[in-house]
Amino acid sequence: MTSVPDIATLAAPAFTQGLALSLGLIVAIGAQNAFVLRQGLRREHVGPVVVFCAVADAVLITAGVLGMAQALGERAGLAQALALAGALFLAWYGWLALRRARHPSRLQAAAGGDGLSRGAAVAQAAAFTLLNPHVYLDTVLLVGSIGAQQPAATRGWFVAGACTASVVWFSLLGFGARWLAPWFARPRAWQILDGLIGLTMWTLAALLVRHALIPQ
Repeated sequence: MTSVPDIATLAAPAFTQGLALSLGLIVAIGAQNAFVLRQGLRREHVGPVVVFCAVADAVLITAGVLGMAQALGERAGLAQALALAGALFLAWYGWLALRRARHPSRLQAAAGGDGLSRGAAVAQAAAFTLLNPHVYLDTVLLVGSIGAQQPAATRGWFVAGACTASVVWFSLLGFGARWLAPWFARPRAWQILDGLIGLTMWTLAALLVRHALIPQ
């Protein structure tokens, strides 16, 4: 049985890995982030939109980790194969981020248009979130398979870290929109951010390969 000191020692790395992985995947120029930024700039139903996006991520991440943990079970070979596949994906994703850093763009919220009701705003947030096939690849398959390989005692910390990333990011994007919008409109800012994301993804890929190839 894992002792309390051991769990405490493993909890912080698991939380940090979940946090870094989720941030690396979620911080990108896309329709969902642009919509949350737009609502923040308009100060229109920001709370419900932020809550929906964060809760949707949390549900998908938790379902992915728990589902993958149950599916993998004692199948060490499958777990190792998924770890290596995840490492390849993270390395590829990191390379894309570093390539974007060489040709940066900007995140701008669409201006104009009539105000939305609360229901319409949440419905649009749901569409941008749940109708994007990449969200299932990222949260359910990738984050789920990596989280499922965490020790059972610290798996919850990994999920907590990944969910915290969503809460922090969408809160900053929505409630800090007026302060962050000029920053997001600068290609140089995204160049730096993409560079950091690329290096983070490569670091996580290396850790995943180490986990898959070196017996724990």
